[in-house]
Amino acid sequence: MTQQEIDASEAPLIEHLIELRTRLIWCVIGFIGAFIVSFFFSSDILHLLVMPFKWGTGQDVSLISIKLLGVFLVKLKIAFFGGLFIGFPLIATQIYRFVAPGLYKHEKQAFLPYLVATPIFFILGASLVYFFLLPVAIHFFTALAGTSGVALMPDIEAYLDFVMMLILAFGLCFQLPVILTLLGQIGIVSYEQLKSGRKFAIVGVFVVAAVLTPPDPISQIAMAVPLMGLYEVSVQAVRLIDARRKKRKAAEEAV
Repeated sequence: MTQQEIDASEAPLIEHLIELRTRLIWCVIGFIGAFIVSFFFSSDILHLLVMPFKWGTGQDVSLISIKLLGVFLVKLKIAFFGGLFIGFPLIATQIYRFVAPGLYKHEKQAFLPYLVATPIFFILGASLVYFFLLPVAIHFFTALAGTSGVALMPDIEAYLDFVMMLILAFGLCFQLPVILTLLGQIGIVSYEQLKSGRKFAIVGVFVVAAVLTPPDPISQIAMAVPLMGLYEVSVQAVRLIDARRKKRKAAEEAV
């Protein structure tokens, strides 16, 4: 390689690094801004997160803190979680703007829907947890404690960890159709592979549900059934992608 070729390759690399640094700075700024906003409204957010406890028990909430810094740590966790969630659109946009110049037009058109679908499916998973699973699980555990003669007074930090763990687990698991259709779009998986792997997917879904949810059948079924439904949606979506790809290939060969 000549010196001119080396110099020509170094210039784009430096430009890419500068561009990457700019995008990272914007991501950090977006996260910090969302973190500050979430911390400012952390009490209101905490009130919303406690509502499923009230729905599940049918009475006013009675949470305690066994640590001196417990409430402060809860506010920090809420701010961090909110910073990631609220700042995701900006972070995803910066990632897209960084990789977009290296994509063809049809690749850009294929990539954009997944950026939109990711937060939508995360919200769907979080909504299932918030409006259904948490009240049902809390009612189950409260009734179980009552039959044992135990007064249930959860620690606020432990409760928040429990809620966020479920929201994050369901939000990530609901990315299944996004991931599978993206893999189908780029040709890594096919409709026949997903169809033949359905029995393994069923086992995998119930294993994931058993690991990520509390050890009660209601929570596990509440995760496993939607995941199987999402898997079937993914299979049909990949089928359409494969059919469209074959049709386009046939049209090109005809020409």
